[in-house]
Amino acid sequence: MNTNEKIITVNGLSVRVIRKKIKNLHLAVYPPDGCVRIAVPEIIDDEAVRLAIISRFEWIKRQTKSFQDQARESAREYTTGESHFYLGKRYLLDIVHTSKSPYVEIRNKKIMVLNINKKQELESRKKLLSDWYRQEMKRLLPSIIQKWEIKSGLKVCSYGIKRMKTKWGSCNPVHKRIWINLELIKKPMNCIEYIIVHEMVHLIEHTHNENFIFHMNRILPGWENLRDELNRSPLAHENWQH
Repeated sequence: MNTNEKIITVNGLSVRVIRKKIKNLHLAVYPPDGCVRIAVPEIIDDEAVRLAIISRFEWIKRQTKSFQDQARESAREYTTGESHFYLGKRYLLDIVHTSKSPYVEIRNKKIMVLNINKKQELESRKKLLSDWYRQEMKRLLPSIIQKWEIKSGLKVCSYGIKRMKTKWGSCNPVHKRIWINLELIKKPMNCIEYIIVHEMVHLIEHTHNENFIFHMNRILPGWENLRDELNRSPLAHENWQH
């Protein structure tokens, strides 16, 4: 921990305080166990930080409980018989050796085959499957976004895919760009569509206020059920560092 970081305790809660050259406070709760971190302007003293944390204490407790209650995948070894998911469906992994370039295929609607070279170790297998997931997400996204642009009347100028530890998606309202978490390719299609609509609405409404809820209800009735389904699904295994 550097000189601009310290731990303070507020109502029994340990909070990492990071002082930066910024204008506003940024409070976040991180998985897997609800680590609390607040970034603050350099001129803000500890008492002001404590008051800010206390004002959001109930929200912090809800976020922490949500992370602690959520199931998590165990570390994957990428061996035959292991379970992996694609579009919400569970597949059993089968490792097959090939002299060709490595590739992934779905067989009999229940087997996910990693065709690999004999010398490919864990990280190479992991990258092979991750690259395939990314390729599948790239294949699916254009038609999904177009579908919801037509239904919503909103426009996405560009989009991207990346791994995110704490969010299913994000957006840049200025450039009309949305980002989708690669992990969503493991979830049911309706959950992917929910996140896309969620981020599209954020292009016109930055916060989760009444206007945001109005547009979500207008575009995707029943979206709360999809949100809850997604939040109940297992988090990917990560080597968490904050």
